[in-house]
Amino acid sequence: MKKPEKVPIVSKNFDYAGFLESLSGDQFRLLFELNDTKYYYYDKWKYLAADWGISPQKLWSAVKTARIGQKSLNISPALGFSFKINIPAVVQAYLHSFDLNLGGNLQSDTVIPSEDKDRYLISSLMEEAIASSQLEGAATTRKVAKEMLENNRKPRNQSEQMILNNYEVMKWIVANKEEPFTIERIKTLQAIITKDTIHEDEPGAFRTTDDINVVDVQTGAILYTPPVAKQLDDLMHALCQFTNDELKFSFFLHPIARGIISHFLMGYIHPFPDGNGRTARALFYWYLLKNGYWLIEYMSVSRIILNSKAQYAKAYLHTEQDDNDLTYFIIYNLKCIDKALVELRHYIKRKTAEKQNALTLLRHTSFNERQVIILQELMVDSTLIFTVQQVQNKFGVSNQTARNDLNDLAEQGIFEERRSGHRIQFLPKPDFMKKIMKK
Repeated sequence: MKKPEKVPIVSKNFDYAGFLESLSGDQFRLLFELNDTKYYYYDKWKYLAADWGISPQKLWSAVKTARIGQKSLNISPALGFSFKINIPAVVQAYLHSFDLNLGGNLQSDTVIPSEDKDRYLISSLMEEAIASSQLEGAATTRKVAKEMLENNRKPRNQSEQMILNNYEVMKWIVANKEEPFTIERIKTLQAIITKDTIHEDEPGAFRTTDDINVVDVQTGAILYTPPVAKQLDDLMHALCQFTNDELKFSFFLHPIARGIISHFLMGYIHPFPDGNGRTARALFYWYLLKNGYWLIEYMSVSRIILNSKAQYAKAYLHTEQDDNDLTYFIIYNLKCIDKALVELRHYIKRKTAEKQNALTLLRHTSFNERQVIILQELMVDSTLIFTVQQVQNKFGVSNQTARNDLNDLAEQGIFEERRSGHRIQFLPKPDFMKKIMKK
């Protein structure tokens, strides 16, 4: 990725009022409308200036002047840790929507049916673990990775180990979401994330050298150089103060915005030799869960980021290249959260319809709800193989309950058993559909 062009410096003598008078009516309207709804970086404004036939430096100066209401966030006295933030209309709209949809005390069954919550939670934690690891280079398919997690299979390579580690981290966050943020707990997160994947460095330990850079994987060009190692203790202490809401500002900072900024700061400080990105995204989940946005548990934001990796990198770089303006990073992440919420709703709607269809088909049978879901999956893919451990993990039930479910299906002639090493696998019989239809 090419590093974005650094924004021009706004002249102290810029005639803002005179420039606005020189614009046409449509140009005047678009200047403020786009600034409020799109919050473009300089490159977009430069091309727009070319279309308008005006100086890009002057248009940018007008844009920056219009953003004069920016708030300052002084995270640390260290150089480079004074940030700016704007709350344009696009940010306000997203935050209002998420306040209505991600939190609250009712946790209405209209969002996720109560009987399916455990199953959806397990699935979503797996999805987030897989996508967050793939963002950092884990080379495996979603299907293979999910099979490993569902069956408690040992990882076969480093990529699968990364995914297993991330899954353990997501479970740790859910179990410890009420705990305050501390340097030791963040080190614990990173140690889980990097278990058995790094060999020269100690998991959970800050880097001790200054030879770490964020580079373009294709060209090797340095995109960002993080703070020196001797600053890490102080900077991470400041990050913990920020995430624990101990740093007070003269204005209200929305919790979701604060969570996104925590994500940014973790990557910006870059305290570990490896696993900084995964730790940053885990920190974001932890913060939102701690602050009552319970539905985020069921959403894989990293899967959305995975599909827009270039924009993710640009959101970091645009912030750094434009006077540490965090608004770019906030807007990008708000868009990802929104897409993840839309995906979750579509997923629940589809799964609810599939479940209802299966229940209709199997209405007069003795199959329990877990068995109905297993049979529904077989109807979609007759090559699936099930194990007791997989069913146990998939539905969050005991080993004996999962065993009883599969043995019962085998006794009814739907599955046949096959031993594979120390495990017993349950395979659908060729005529399993006929057996189902006779029930």
